[in-house]
Amino acid sequence: MTGVNAGAPKTQTKPRPIRSVKATVGWLRDNLFNTWYNSLLTLGSVWLLYKIFITVVPWALTQAVFGTTPESCEGAQGACWSFVHHFFGLFLVGTYPYDQRWRILGVAMIVVVLSAATLYRPWRGKRWLLLAWVASLFPVFLMIRGSTTLGLEVVDSTQWGGLMLTILLSVFGIGLSFPFSILLAMGRRSKLPVIKALCVGYIELIRGVPLITILFMASVMLPLFFPSGFTLDKVLRAQIGIMLFSSAYLAEVVRGGLQAIPRGQEEAAAAMGLNYWQIMGLIVMPQALRIVIPPLVSTFIGLLKDTSLVAIISLIDLLGAAYSASQNPDWLGHVVEAYVFTGVVYWVICFSMSRYSQALEQRFRVGQQ
Repeated sequence: MTGVNAGAPKTQTKPRPIRSVKATVGWLRDNLFNTWYNSLLTLGSVWLLYKIFITVVPWALTQAVFGTTPESCEGAQGACWSFVHHFFGLFLVGTYPYDQRWRILGVAMIVVVLSAATLYRPWRGKRWLLLAWVASLFPVFLMIRGSTTLGLEVVDSTQWGGLMLTILLSVFGIGLSFPFSILLAMGRRSKLPVIKALCVGYIELIRGVPLITILFMASVMLPLFFPSGFTLDKVLRAQIGIMLFSSAYLAEVVRGGLQAIPRGQEEAAAAMGLNYWQIMGLIVMPQALRIVIPPLVSTFIGLLKDTSLVAIISLIDLLGAAYSASQNPDWLGHVVEAYVFTGVVYWVICFSMSRYSQALEQRFRVGQQ
């Protein structure tokens, strides 16, 4: 007797593919042990990583101290993370008043929300998102600086510091220098001799001196050109110096992208009746910026790390906060912990920028036909 479901087709589940040991061994042989010197490099790298692991992990974790006072670290064999815990506020916001730090938390929440919206794939590249970033700059500045009109205590910029100052200088430095660098790159390729000479002279002059010189000039020499009684904020002076310095380097990166675009596209667009600004804004510049995403992000990362040089004009950024904390008489001898913590923070930020850059490259198919 035939069952009721005898005629029904039988569903067969396909076994999930399992990577075989043979394939793994083949990959190792082809990539890590294909030659005798690669084999030596692989074994040497494994040995070095092992030595680092058995040295760093006990120092940073198993033998570390996580107390709250300097006395808790006496006789400790590992890291004294009590030092980082004690100066955590200094690392983040410098000497910003303790009772006003809630404003910094509000600013951080705004940045987190906008960053999450930027990373959300369906919203990437939306014009309203760019406008939201631009519109947030003014309220962010008001929350940090304060305003008597809004009932917020005014906090002088000399009390800004730590990671907050590093991010402010980096973000505003990138945001202000990038449009200026585009104009410089376009001016350097201009057919007008005066504009081209001015742009070339500026770029070569700025690139010929170190950033420390620019910062020193902006802090010490720039006020001499102002009328008597007029003062310019020290952070603003540093921001101007960083913007002028980074724009010269970014201009050369953008110019490299412009040179990669065939001249025929400009000629074809001109034949269709488009003017110069329409050609650059709609056809040439989008392609050029797409090509130079990797060097652009590398320049941005370099700018982030270069902000540590503001210590030359007595501003306490993240690195300056680490140095100041390590010189505290009650916490002497913890320089390693200070700079390890600072290095990890820098690495997290730079690595995040690098990963986002790779995501942009995949989205715009940079390097692919």
